[in-house]
Amino acid sequence: MLPPTLADLLEFHAPLSAVQREQGGAVTLLTPGVNVLALNATFLPADVRGVDIAAVLDWHEGQGVPPLVATAGPLVGLPGREVARVRVGHADPAPWAGEGVVVEQVSRLHLRPWAEALTRAHGTPAWGEGLARQLAARLEGDRDFVPLSAYRDGEVVGALLWQARTSGGAAHLWGAADLSVRAALMRGAQTLGHPITMSRHLDETDGGQMGEVVHYILLEM
Repeated sequence: MLPPTLADLLEFHAPLSAVQREQGGAVTLLTPGVNVLALNATFLPADVRGVDIAAVLDWHEGQGVPPLVATAGPLVGLPGREVARVRVGHADPAPWAGEGVVVEQVSRLHLRPWAEALTRAHGTPAWGEGLARQLAARLEGDRDFVPLSAYRDGEVVGALLWQARTSGGAAHLWGAADLSVRAALMRGAQTLGHPITMSRHLDETDGGQMGEVVHYILLEM
């Protein structure tokens, strides 16, 4: 069984992935052409003794993708290199609305500028087109997800994908050009439902968000 934090990430990302595979309590998502870590990783249970790690590695190799795993704590007993850490928890209420920033829900027909803003915020603008193409296919007819775009002076400067939950929502896929844009996006998401579970990279500044750390580790075996 996956830890609750990883189960939360899986609930959000699985509908957006191209492939989902289960093995011995581990769950793998694969989405070629998209560089979102959670869409291209094997989520490991807290007790990995029931997981055939060699088979996981073989499957990744057979797909021609790196053996990336996500864990809710440091991976003990297996060699690997950590490539990212994110904190998953409830978003604090935005302290201000984000002066000069307007947030609007966007149509799935306008996902390209949304995806370009998201990937640009994370320093990988070249991946925007592939992400837009993948999400356009997956979000068609799925009303649980709502894409929001942030605009300043007519330019798209932030993007957030909100998912409806039984109580509140989740926003694990988002990016903002700066703190003002981030505040505006958080306010926009909070109007859709509260509380909001979100992810943020640990190298980002934050006003004290609490939560669990997820480690993305590239296995080296």
